[in-house]
Amino acid sequence: MKAYSTYRNLPPLAGLSSIAEAMKSGLSVEQCVTRLKRHHYAFKRLHHIFTARITAEPIYELKTAFSLHAHICAEHTAVLRKRVGEMREPPLGLEEIPHPSLEIFFDEILGAPTTEELLLGLYEKAVPSLKGALERHIADTNPLADQPSVRLCRFALLELEDLLRFGRQAIASLIDEPCRQRSSEWLRLLEDCLASAGGLGGTSEPRQVPVHRLHSVKPYVYDRVPRRDERFPDPYNMGVNAEVFLYDPKFPPEPKTLMMFYKRLREIDVPEMMASIIVETPDKPWDYYRDMTRQLWDEARHAMMGEVGFANLGIDWPKDVMVNFTWSLGLNTQLKPFERHAVLYFIEQGLMPKNGKRFEWEVGLASHNPLSALFQDYDWADEVLHAKIGRDWYLSQFKNTQEAIRYGDESWSRVLMNWGKGRADGLRQHRNWWPDAYRAACRTWGVEPDPEVLAYSTTYETVRADLKELTGSA
Repeated sequence: MKAYSTYRNLPPLAGLSSIAEAMKSGLSVEQCVTRLKRHHYAFKRLHHIFTARITAEPIYELKTAFSLHAHICAEHTAVLRKRVGEMREPPLGLEEIPHPSLEIFFDEILGAPTTEELLLGLYEKAVPSLKGALERHIADTNPLADQPSVRLCRFALLELEDLLRFGRQAIASLIDEPCRQRSSEWLRLLEDCLASAGGLGGTSEPRQVPVHRLHSVKPYVYDRVPRRDERFPDPYNMGVNAEVFLYDPKFPPEPKTLMMFYKRLREIDVPEMMASIIVETPDKPWDYYRDMTRQLWDEARHAMMGEVGFANLGIDWPKDVMVNFTWSLGLNTQLKPFERHAVLYFIEQGLMPKNGKRFEWEVGLASHNPLSALFQDYDWADEVLHAKIGRDWYLSQFKNTQEAIRYGDESWSRVLMNWGKGRADGLRQHRNWWPDAYRAACRTWGVEPDPEVLAYSTTYETVRADLKELTGSA
């Protein structure tokens, strides 16, 4: 060994490690697969938790973060499934629960009754434990023999650190010491679950500690009713029809960018609805959940594009723009999961023609608002992908495209928004917020409001965002 050297001292072994490090025994294939299955189980359960808690979580920043974190977990679940498949012949046993205490651990976090406990369970217990398991895998395995697994672990660790960074900041913002103390018994239960399982990665000696269910005594029931924080004071508002304004040629492109930013921010209702499809559609191939969660995350990105667009124009959107949840509320509470997917597909098909996403991009270019043009450029690209996802997982259930589109149209037509009843019950005022938002933008632009633009007042009372006539907002 001491006499061995590479040619002119070049880095050995393609730079993976030293010769000495590659000589360690490391993990056998069986040991490696056992650990990979635990990593896989953790990512899969985290994906489910993040997705299942999007809809009913009121805080907008947490909805968007959970959307991203669900997407990240779905991606790593997929690559871990592939890696296990490379190392063992079927059956792979990827649907098996590695240890009963791990099942309780994740069930408890899924069923956390408050946002604060959910954050503590996710970002102080589950994600750090998974990070530690991946680090231990890298440390224990042979860096040459198991390089494909090491690579997957390294990439996963990069993104888990992003999750933890967000989680630490969220906990610091939302949780004080009294709140933490109220959760102390439950947090000890989570620690006991991990100890009983020998750690998340199974590398410690299992401890004989009593493990009992607390929040998960009753099985978790998905809450499909969307909720919003106090910055959404009128979530039933359907007082401004963005599509009618956007496609009216008499209006100039500059104010149309405001409507597009509104349409983008309003898309936070798409993750709220798509989460319901994903959670309530069991027993699909993992690629289904991976693709659907990618689209869910894209829609959350689009909402944040609208948020940034308003901030760029100095518009206080919680005050000047009424962002509603009527679409996700109606679909989630009145349709079955497959019917919701049908509506989503129906909308997507209307976004591909020249009067859809291309038109919005052209409006962004014409408005001389570089941010609007950029966001619409990427929004258009995303919708091309989403149309493909729809073809792969929805259209394949029908004989032809026409039948699939007709079913989506019929499903959407069954959703009742109860415009008048909501106003009578005091749920919604349908206030025309457009003049305030437009005036705020004009102040930023340094121009006087156009009287005709300022007077716009078309609502959704009689005109749906129907893709046969206009353009939807998915």
